[in-house]
Amino acid sequence: MPKNKLQGVVFGLLMSYVMAYGMEVYNVAIKQGFNLNPGGFSTMTNHVFLDALIETSYMGLFVFITSSLYGNRVGAAFSAKHTNLEKDNPYFCRIMRQAGTVAVMCPTMSMIASILFNIILAGQSFLSLPAVFTGTLIKNLPMAFFWNMFGAAPFCLLVFDLYNKRG
Repeated sequence: MPKNKLQGVVFGLLMSYVMAYGMEVYNVAIKQGFNLNPGGFSTMTNHVFLDALIETSYMGLFVFITSSLYGNRVGAAFSAKHTNLEKDNPYFCRIMRQAGTVAVMCPTMSMIASILFNIILAGQSFLSLPAVFTGTLIKNLPMAFFWNMFGAAPFCLLVFDLYNKRG
């Protein structure tokens, strides 16, 4: 875990971009129809990763800003409400914080993505936003939860653990 404020900001940036990249790989693969192929996502090609990287370049910034403004704080408050740091397993406390953060960040980012990709860029009517947002949230929430729990957070923690052992 980060040891000081600067490391906390760097960790937040890393986590934001790793989360955004994983979600963009998922969404680009869906947009390109790989989920509908026989074999599903296993038929993905490497160009998905480049297309996702392009979208991550700006979506990661949205993730960082919203998580810094309120997402991480709400996650911490959720964890504090449902765990006891002195009695509960630290791993359980961390998972509850991650779950609380995802519960706020996924709807936030789904709304931003719905407005950006469907309303602004695709030209859909603003009146379709409730349906577009709901569909986007239904699609993204399971992936965001599992990507955060088993991919992004462990990877970022590993990077910081390795860095702190060296430095």
